[in-house]
Amino acid sequence: MATHSFSLLSIPSSTSTSYNRQSDNNTLTQKYCKILATSFTGGMLSIRPQNLNVFTLKRRRSTVATVSFSLPTAKPERAPSEIQPKWSARAIKAFAMAELEARKLKYPNTGTEALLMGILVEGTSLAAKFLRANGVTLLKAREETVKLLGKSDMYFFSPEHPPLTEPAQRALDWAVDEKLKSGESGEITVAHLALGIWSEKESAGHKIMATLGFDDEKAKELAKSMDKDIEMSYK
Repeated sequence: MATHSFSLLSIPSSTSTSYNRQSDNNTLTQKYCKILATSFTGGMLSIRPQNLNVFTLKRRRSTVATVSFSLPTAKPERAPSEIQPKWSARAIKAFAMAELEARKLKYPNTGTEALLMGILVEGTSLAAKFLRANGVTLLKAREETVKLLGKSDMYFFSPEHPPLTEPAQRALDWAVDEKLKSGESGEITVAHLALGIWSEKESAGHKIMATLGFDDEKAKELAKSMDKDIEMSYK
């Protein structure tokens, strides 16, 4: 029977090699980090290795935020852009808050009820103060919204900018049209927006306002302050 012989060769292990290298590096680091006593002052001198990682803080680039002074419209041909009235800063903020309220309630669209809540969330306009003084508060508006429209599916997520419902779009267009009809200069205010909601008789926003005690007489009183909102500037 033939005899088979095996020769054992020493195969270098990558693990052992890396371990040896690591131990060598540790030894060098310890040597460099060794604390030496100076013979002149008797103090302790600490020498740090030069290959330690140094983290530097980079300057953050400044970002510029742009603010739009127009809201969605279904009538882009209404008037030339140079004479198109602009929305006030408060009205634009109220619209942004309306989108946020629609998202909080997980609604797929921004309706007149959301526009109403947006006005109340913004809260600093004459229209918002008038509504609160006449019983139309944010908490009550939210409660009536849920009663009227119900709760959304808990697993549904609204888009970042829920599109306007048709009544909500008509409310915005009504506000712009009324400003153009007046022939006066200035901006479209939150009062225009609130009365635009009230003009949509079959909308959820109108029904909620009516349920909370708002009526045509109060609408006429609010109309007197449409152009009295103080402009808000962000500086």
